[in-house]
Amino acid sequence: MVLAGGPVTAVVQGWSWALPALAAVTVVVLAALVLHRFGSIVTLLGQCAAVLVVLAVFFGDGALLGFLPGPATFGRFGALVAGAGQQINTSTAPVAATPEILFLVTAAFGVLTTCVYAAAVVAKAPAAAGVPLLAVFAVPAALADQLLPWWAMAGAAAGFGLLLVAAGGLHSQFTGGTALVAGAVVVALGVGVITPFVGTSGRFANGGGGGETGSIGLTPFTALRGQLEQPVPTELFEVQGLGRPSYLRALTLRQYVPDRGWEATRPEPGIALPGPVQQQPDVPGEFVDVQIDNLAFRDYWLPLYGEPIDVADLPGDQWQYDVASGTGYTGRPRQDDGWRHRAVLPTPSMQQLRAAQGIEGVGLEYLDTTGVDPRVGEIAREVIGNAGPGFDRVFAIQNWFAGPGSQFTYSLQTAPGSGDDALVEFLTVGRTGYCEQFASAMAVMLRTVGVPARVAIGFTAGVDNGGDRTVSTSDAHAWVEAWFPRIGWTAFDPTPLTDGRRIDPPYVEEAQAELAQRENAEAEDAPVPEPLPGDDDTAPEPSSPEPSEPQATPPSSESSGIEIPIWPFAAALVGVLLVLVPAAMRVRHRRRRFAAVARGGEGAAGAGWDELLAESADRGCDTPPSDTVRAAARRLVREHHLKPDAQQALRQVVGAVESSWYGGAHPRPGELDEPVRTVAAGIAAGSSLSLRGRLLPRSVLQQMRERREGRERTGRRATEAITSR
Repeated sequence: MVLAGGPVTAVVQGWSWALPALAAVTVVVLAALVLHRFGSIVTLLGQCAAVLVVLAVFFGDGALLGFLPGPATFGRFGALVAGAGQQINTSTAPVAATPEILFLVTAAFGVLTTCVYAAAVVAKAPAAAGVPLLAVFAVPAALADQLLPWWAMAGAAAGFGLLLVAAGGLHSQFTGGTALVAGAVVVALGVGVITPFVGTSGRFANGGGGGETGSIGLTPFTALRGQLEQPVPTELFEVQGLGRPSYLRALTLRQYVPDRGWEATRPEPGIALPGPVQQQPDVPGEFVDVQIDNLAFRDYWLPLYGEPIDVADLPGDQWQYDVASGTGYTGRPRQDDGWRHRAVLPTPSMQQLRAAQGIEGVGLEYLDTTGVDPRVGEIAREVIGNAGPGFDRVFAIQNWFAGPGSQFTYSLQTAPGSGDDALVEFLTVGRTGYCEQFASAMAVMLRTVGVPARVAIGFTAGVDNGGDRTVSTSDAHAWVEAWFPRIGWTAFDPTPLTDGRRIDPPYVEEAQAELAQRENAEAEDAPVPEPLPGDDDTAPEPSSPEPSEPQATPPSSESSGIEIPIWPFAAALVGVLLVLVPAAMRVRHRRRRFAAVARGGEGAAGAGWDELLAESADRGCDTPPSDTVRAAARRLVREHHLKPDAQQALRQVVGAVESSWYGGAHPRPGELDEPVRTVAAGIAAGSSLSLRGRLLPRSVLQQMRERREGRERTGRRATEAITSR
């Protein structure tokens, strides 16, 4: 199973899945070794129970004694499965290694290992065990857009070959079986090098297929992310005749489904292409005649610039244009050589947009907020403040996401959810994502404050080559279009890009200059307060807290009087569980402390501080008991190379600890939660944790040693007291 599971790296980012998956495989094997004498039924049941124990240790909330599944644990499992399904539906491989995905991978490894045992041992048909092994290999191969690594094929061949050899007895088949396995590995390597066809795109790696690159499509959001994550960008278009950088729109989305996101709807019957699309629109803008040469784009959508007037050089009776949605489309994916179209790139002024207020000329579906969490509207109204209707509201929300001082960060590694409304979490907790999250959030917020909005998907301007532009997969993008009467759909980009691909239209630049001028005037008129020594608590919160573990509830094992049922197969798992006990205790301590921090009140600051010291100790940095809080904080910064945002959060934690310990002023509920998590994430980022450190956390071992020494001191004092009497 472990050898065949290598391709998982193609569909899940990183190697964090390996430890829980290996634990699941190990306990299934140990359960089989211990329970086989009791019969196949008991063994299979014991293996299933062992998988549940592993899942409870790594992912369960409310597990009895930290490893036995309880009612709360199974509720947590259901939430993880639902979350994994949502992430799979909205992502492309490789997906982020969130707790939901790791739970699914671990459960799959445990169940499939049990199936392999059932086929190879119980049914005495080791060849049939290749079916579940094929599932482990084939699913990543079907989902991965890139070539699977050579060692994936070699590992799968070796694993299956060893299974066949072991089934007949290693001693009797050692020579011939070893030769068979070695030959299979060599063949696998040869196939992987000579004909690298594994994967779904049909693309060849390292030029091995004569330079073929295949075709790239643009399915809303999922393929968008897949294009952005490609290690080597693929050139899609060459564009001539574009006077200034402009968005290349493929399609627009008007339907928002809460907790599922924006969904593509069928375009209305449109105008046949090639041919005229509309009269030259009566909006201020730049007239362009653009030639688009298609290098590798194949899809249902026809990317076009601005407000198209006519489209030429396309085959007849294949394409249509829906004026209402601004989308060119076809009935089946196509890859035509290129097309030419005339268009107007709208360039209204800030004052013209301000004058164009209301919803005249647009359907009410672009104001639909059915099912949207009310908190989203509250956040939007807080962001716009006293901004005027129309343009000023749009600019206020865009500037909140992407302007100077924004607390949002662009990243393809989105923060994992914790069960709340996905949009609310992004706006209040995660604040990290790529263009999908930013465009989706801004469009919904605009609708809640009365501005018609939709999401557009396509490409940024690409690379300027002097006489033409090259647009590649790395330019895939999503932005927002807001409606202004008598002007039409106007582009705004809330994504805080810093790589030069961002396009700020003239009306946005005007608004930014006006805002800067107003802020400068206010700064000149406002008196400058004298800073107070040590007054660090007034600094703004960190701009982008690193994703940490989802907020947990206190483990149910804290309550007294729980009747723990006899676990019939606990004895079979004692060896493995003893190895996992320190790691489970560390997880339990972390959850308890974060829960205390979230509750606030007396003890919250101390719990947060203890957790930070434990994170530091796990990475080999012990804090002497003689250190003051501030001295210990300096040690954390120095030893773990904390970044500025983590340092600022640490100042908040230190201030809260001193106020709580020495001033009796305890944190309010939730006040200290984010700073503590930010510092903990900074410590983890600055100092790696070895496998030994994960299985045997130093903080837990120190605590156990201190308790043992305390009991010994208590025993000695009692003995001395008895002797003296």
